[in-house]
Amino acid sequence: MGRPRRADEAGGIYHALNRGNARGTIFHKPEDFEAFERILAEGLERYACRILAYQLMPSHWHLVLQPTEEGGMSNFLRWVSLTHTMRSHAHYRTGGEGHIYQGRFKSFPVQDDEHFLVVCRYVERNALRAGLVKRAEDWRWGSLNRWLDDPERLPHLLSPWPIPRAPRWVERVNTPLTAAELKAVRTSVNRGSPFGGETWVQRISQQLNLQSTIRPRGRPKKES
Repeated sequence: MGRPRRADEAGGIYHALNRGNARGTIFHKPEDFEAFERILAEGLERYACRILAYQLMPSHWHLVLQPTEEGGMSNFLRWVSLTHTMRSHAHYRTGGEGHIYQGRFKSFPVQDDEHFLVVCRYVERNALRAGLVKRAEDWRWGSLNRWLDDPERLPHLLSPWPIPRAPRWVERVNTPLTAAELKAVRTSVNRGSPFGGETWVQRISQQLNLQSTIRPRGRPKKES
């Protein structure tokens, strides 16, 4: 079976993520996180894509992106991943010792309403959920910590959101997602299926040819 089609439409919103090979560590020290943020900034200058939210974890990263032209997300992340791999191998002198990433990045479309806010909460509380910090905003290598800086520290990475943040946003991020919200986001991560309201999901799946991502898995039941 071939790879599912990659949704990457201008103006769309996408949650993208990638993990280290065999879930290994890709950021070993603070300087590694900082170097990756500089790579993101370079990529934003080269490719038609915006970062709305992000979180860098020791073994993986999450990005909420909005390409501004067709294919902008894929072009941006292809360059970011390749550049990060090359520079990391050069820094640690590990050229020829294997892959850094498990494979190509995963992504799924997100509706620009409350579902977008759920995804951003999921991304921005990742380090808190993993027990790396006591408060979500304490994790330096993420958009919540960066957003609270006024003005945003260099390099500039964040673009304005398509909808307003909910009131008391920091407290909302520090509040766990419901079991249903967490399950829904993880299903979209695993399947690449659109994350949104039922009507929107049906429409966008047809528009982007993603119907296979929302069909039940397994063989269809036989009629008696």
